[in-house]
Amino acid sequence: MNILIFGIGGVGGYFGGKLAQAGFDVSMIARGKHLEAINKNGLEVESINGNFKVKPNLATDNLAEVPTPDLVILGVKSWQIQDVAKQLKPIITAETMILPLQNGANNVEKLLEILPKKNILAGLCHIVSFVEKPGNIKHVSFEPRITFGEVDNSKSERIQQLKSVFEKAGITNFNPENIQLEIWKKFLYIATVSALGGLTRVSIDKIRESEYLYDLLQKTAREIKLVANAKGISLEEEHLEKTFEIIQNQPPDTTASTQRDIMAGRPSELENFNGFIVKEAKKLNISTPVNKMIYECLMPMEREARNS
Repeated sequence: MNILIFGIGGVGGYFGGKLAQAGFDVSMIARGKHLEAINKNGLEVESINGNFKVKPNLATDNLAEVPTPDLVILGVKSWQIQDVAKQLKPIITAETMILPLQNGANNVEKLLEILPKKNILAGLCHIVSFVEKPGNIKHVSFEPRITFGEVDNSKSERIQQLKSVFEKAGITNFNPENIQLEIWKKFLYIATVSALGGLTRVSIDKIRESEYLYDLLQKTAREIKLVANAKGISLEEEHLEKTFEIIQNQPPDTTASTQRDIMAGRPSELENFNGFIVKEAKKLNISTPVNKMIYECLMPMEREARNS
């Protein structure tokens, strides 16, 4: 199986590294000093589960050099998906599987605007990892897991094939009964902590310690649940409770990747997280004042980061 990892950040770097380590034909799309370091020294992964180093079959910033992929794993940010889909369109075949792993509730819909439905899978992952320095990925929290499935939740042959690939690579994986619900469960957590973390510029434990901020977190999550339910996604009270269990269990100094982007003045996934909730709520005539406040407070910084 020819596997293309598009984006070698914390997600693409870790999972792409595991697949390369297992002996699969892995090509990686990276750029700049990160790409130079991978080509010179290989990709190093520092992990709480044990460090390893791999040399992918190909690391490049030029898609034209990549062999026709059987599987594409998207490790880019949610706001980059449509641009990447346009780049992929000429190099995929009818059999190519495209698996988005980034955060966000509507990544599949974005892909469907550009690519054929038959190519697209739905997915997400659980991992806290990032580029520590060029050529080096650091995995610091969570047992890494990929959750994936057909968009219609059918149990297809290619889903079984993909499960075998992940298992050979030692990647914990899960093919649920309802992939859309799983995506929204992850989205509930990440959209709740990310933007408020970016606004306050402190770690999750510091937000937990403030009665006022913790209450804001809970209100943010409840508004997200309202929108999900109006869209036919069965987020329940138990999912809210589980989200706040996860928040309570985060170790000191934990931050979300979108929060780190906001704090560093980089373009972030704000529009795809709280912005998405605000816009969907407006369409559905639902009030989401806390998400709107956080979103509007951060938007001037987001525009500055994007020079718009």
